[in-house]
Amino acid sequence: MKTMTCQQLGGPCDLGHRGETADEVIHAQDKHLRAVVKAGDETHRAARQEMRARWLHPKQSLGWYNDAKANFAALPED
Repeated sequence: MKTMTCQQLGGPCDLGHRGETADEVIHAQDKHLRAVVKAGDETHRAARQEMRARWLHPKQSLGWYNDAKANFAALPED
């Protein structure tokens, strides 16, 4: 298991997302952003919009995705 924070994935807070793979952590970040914005947290709105755009245009977001995977791979195991 490894942990990446919301901030490491482009968000504004230090909430940690744990997963066995980068994809698990990225999906956890997406759920986090959806939930907090829905609850009225405006500090996460820009990150939520960016994440949403990545899901809508995955080919254009390949650079971000590859960077996130590389950053995840470089992390030590928890």
